[in-house]
Amino acid sequence: MSHPDADVYPIATGPAAETVAKHQDPQDLVFYCAWFCPYAARTWLALEEKGIPYQYKEENPFHKDKEFLEINPKGLVPAIKYKERALYESLVLCEFLEDAYPNTPPLLPADPLDRAYARLWIDYIVKSVIPPFQRLVQMQEPDKQRAALEDTIKAMRTIAEKVKGPWFMGEQFSLVDIVLVPWVIRDHVVAEYRGYSREAVGSGWKEYAERLANRESVVKTQSLEEHNMKIYRRYLRNEAQSELAKAIRAGKTFT
Repeated sequence: MSHPDADVYPIATGPAAETVAKHQDPQDLVFYCAWFCPYAARTWLALEEKGIPYQYKEENPFHKDKEFLEINPKGLVPAIKYKERALYESLVLCEFLEDAYPNTPPLLPADPLDRAYARLWIDYIVKSVIPPFQRLVQMQEPDKQRAALEDTIKAMRTIAEKVKGPWFMGEQFSLVDIVLVPWVIRDHVVAEYRGYSREAVGSGWKEYAERLANRESVVKTQSLEEHNMKIYRRYLRNEAQSELAKAIRAGKTFT
């Protein structure tokens, strides 16, 4: 029996398809991705921002085929194979790319205190921004939707108040921005169906969100919205059975 979420468009489309086509030649680093996954997007954006050569391989994590399970026993994207060694977990991969390719544009500050500060805010996004956003998408009861909307706006406002320039850390586009942007570019879902607006967040959030959405690496890794919405409608009905959806229903954080 197939996974209820396995019926997704099989390949990237739009600008993302053009990017995928440019990354088919064999490389030391093989990147296993699902075009629709916001977690895989973190690693994809890091690869693009740093200009690292990679070979892209599309993987439907709901099929969990034997070959991919040898790369990641969890069967989840993203994952990479680097010089024949496998690694996975999106934030681990982003940090690995930072360490393994030191001569590429950095995604974390050089100063140890600033690096720690960036990691604190990455942790905040993971624990305080993404969970209420996903609850807002999935919850069906009006009172739970209202609570999730309040929590989402509050968490985003906290981020907005800490933005130091065009990007969170100032002039440098960083891993903090990368961890956040997959949900920023999906906020049209909660704007259309759950009463959210960027304007309601205030504190310059709307402008910051627009800069994130228009970042070249973000645009280059986006597929056509019609295929994304087919997936998100399952979340809006709280019918999705992904690990993320199940974690949100259980009141847990999914990283």
